[in-house]
Amino acid sequence: MLGFLVRLLPFWVREPLIILVGTVFGVRILYMALVDGEGWVPAVIGAVFLLGAALRVRVVVHALRARRRPAPEADEVTEPAPSAPVAPAPVAPAVRRPAEKKPNAFAQAFFAIGLFAVIGGALWIQGKLPEDGTAATGASRPAACRLDEDEKLPDAYRSTPEAVTGADLCRALNRPELPEHLGTPAERSVYASGTENTAPLTDRKVAQPEARVEFETYTVELSATYNQLTVAQYAKLTRYGDGRDARNLTVLGRPALLTSDHMMKIQFDLGSGEGASGPVEQGPLARTLTVAFDGKDRGGSYDLTVWSESGLLPEDSALVDIAEAVLPGITRGTRDQD
Repeated sequence: MLGFLVRLLPFWVREPLIILVGTVFGVRILYMALVDGEGWVPAVIGAVFLLGAALRVRVVVHALRARRRPAPEADEVTEPAPSAPVAPAPVAPAVRRPAEKKPNAFAQAFFAIGLFAVIGGALWIQGKLPEDGTAATGASRPAACRLDEDEKLPDAYRSTPEAVTGADLCRALNRPELPEHLGTPAERSVYASGTENTAPLTDRKVAQPEARVEFETYTVELSATYNQLTVAQYAKLTRYGDGRDARNLTVLGRPALLTSDHMMKIQFDLGSGEGASGPVEQGPLARTLTVAFDGKDRGGSYDLTVWSESGLLPEDSALVDIAEAVLPGITRGTRDQD
């Protein structure tokens, strides 16, 4: 359809337009390949665009030369002289035909220049527009949350009407300013997801939705557990273990607890021969902020966990800032829980 519309344009509009578009796309794709390091495939595509634009330039040059070349004069035909005088035949008056009006090349060129200016202005404005309001703050657009819309909610969610879903948590956690809180404002999220899980060792009777957002440096996970365990009770349990890094504090007027623990690392052999299956190993250290659902600490809590493969952890204040920005924005969506 687009090719048909382009063919309807006059020659002196269509060809310069194709040259402009081919040149802009070619230069842009070559820039991505050579400067941004996108690989050799974009370089080949950009070279093809520039080659097509060069061929179109050659066609336009030939057309201009043809227009400037004068038309060949008609050869004069000499009639043989008559042997005897012949009376001249009556000559009919010549009828003047209106001259065919040729397209004004200057008007077409002016129209083409104006069209190019409009396209260039649109491209420039598009580059200046903020992406979902994030360009103004310097943050990059976060990755979209991956959700399984066809998955049926477990029974634990139907028995807990106030429970949110993984989609609700992902929408709240996947914020454009999240990298700034982590101290890595130049990064952008590469993965985001939400799942409707249940708490372990509860026979799938306790809802525990989770959301995860991954960056190059850190991974952030947010979960909600709808059980009867209070933050105060959880703090007492940590005293029986290695609770040296545990800290009691208050977040959003609610009891909260900071703890540290190692993630689990599991390796599987999928037949590639690059590794072998083995037991569960100790993964990188993670820092978790547990915040009660309400100020009275009547049971249930949010868990905000941050870790990195390198073992680096942000400051505890970063987890508090994330919790204060994310938790008030958690709202239940419209997904059917029946």
